[in-house]
Amino acid sequence: MIETTRIFSGFAVPDVPAAKAFYADTLGLGVTEEMGGLVLDLGDDHHIFVYPKPDHVPATYTILNLEVADIDAAVTSLEASGVQLLRYDGFGQDERGIQRPSGEHPGPNIAWFTDPAGNILSVLQPPAE
Repeated sequence: MIETTRIFSGFAVPDVPAAKAFYADTLGLGVTEEMGGLVLDLGDDHHIFVYPKPDHVPATYTILNLEVADIDAAVTSLEASGVQLLRYDGFGQDERGIQRPSGEHPGPNIAWFTDPAGNILSVLQPPAE
């Protein structure tokens, strides 16, 4: 086993200043500049490194899930910040773009959106226990 001093994941963006504004101002995450990119502080010593990549192509899947206590409040906040939610054919999303659990779509309440680089993110509210 290798000895590590820190473990973190990362993803690319073509425009670091735009990413910084989005993740800090729109999402309210702790953001610091480091190693030519950004470090997103997700709490509990969890960090994500956002690095510059001029020829960035966004993934076609969700790269970051943000768990929230109230999905409706989170979606309202996102919309108030100008974020548009994604709609997927066949996902049974409601008029706000939230997929709520059903027999066909079990799991959490979830809504998807993108950052300025086109990376897909979500806010999700786990089912009540």
